[in-house]
Amino acid sequence: MKSNLKSWLLLILLACIWGSSFILMKKGMYNGNGDQIFTSTQVGALRMLLASLALLPFSIQTMRNLVSRKDLGYFAVVGICGNFIPAFLFTYAETQISSGLAGIMNSFTPIFTLLVGYLFFSNKINRYQLLGTIIGFCGITLLVLNQDTTTTNNQGLLPSLAIVLATFLYGISLNTIKFKLSHYKPIHVASGGFFMVLVPSIIGFFSFNTEEVFRVNPDAMNGFSAIAILAIVGTAFAVFLFNGIIQSSSALFASSVTYLIPIFAVIIGTFFHEHIEQHQITSMFIVIFGIILANYGQVFFQKRSKSQGKNIENN
Repeated sequence: MKSNLKSWLLLILLACIWGSSFILMKKGMYNGNGDQIFTSTQVGALRMLLASLALLPFSIQTMRNLVSRKDLGYFAVVGICGNFIPAFLFTYAETQISSGLAGIMNSFTPIFTLLVGYLFFSNKINRYQLLGTIIGFCGITLLVLNQDTTTTNNQGLLPSLAIVLATFLYGISLNTIKFKLSHYKPIHVASGGFFMVLVPSIIGFFSFNTEEVFRVNPDAMNGFSAIAILAIVGTAFAVFLFNGIIQSSSALFASSVTYLIPIFAVIIGTFFHEHIEQHQITSMFIVIFGIILANYGQVFFQKRSKSQGKNIENN
């Protein structure tokens, strides 16, 4: 019981941290007047670089205590799929959509966690998980297809599809952690993944001329402050916390943090005067209903069946 309570408390804390991450991406890219500070690629590279450096002491320890060399490949999957590529996909998406909507769309993660586990990791799936997945995809489809497609060259769908791809990659990373790296401590999983993307982050930092922003933009330090909080608290610490939840429970339970992330993301986004459409909220609840059914459907209906059976016996 205490273990379950601890997992839920950590899950809520993580939702608070990650729910604020989406607005921090915005604050890293734009000042109060909406003028650009850092580009989306610069934010992605800077975020990954700072997080990798923050975890570097742990990364060195992890590399020295590898259980097997093949684990390097798994750490690379976690680093690339769970951190590096999604960092760029989300910041790109937020150049055209609100941080609240990005938080809502992040709730696709448990659906892909379930599917990837079934397709590539031989994880069994029951009928409630299958039904929940179908319902979740209906919500995803409604949300994606209702995005504004009137932008230049009809590119309105691309930001939404970028987030769909990011959450699919999250699903790969989550299952890799659970099934391939469970023999490592959470801090080692987090630091090992970021160690594998340290060099690409350095290359990205200089390739995207990130250092020039500090020289020419007077708002650079304000943007950098938001990115630093995003990287150290919202990325490095949060990933460590997330991996701990995975190992103490399950990948699917850990990905359930996305039940709560949209709530925090929308509240924070609204505070900063972002607008969320009604159909987006409706789609979010459809996705969340599907996720809850996939997670708890079998347990709920089994308990209900047993309860009905006892009532029949008593009668």
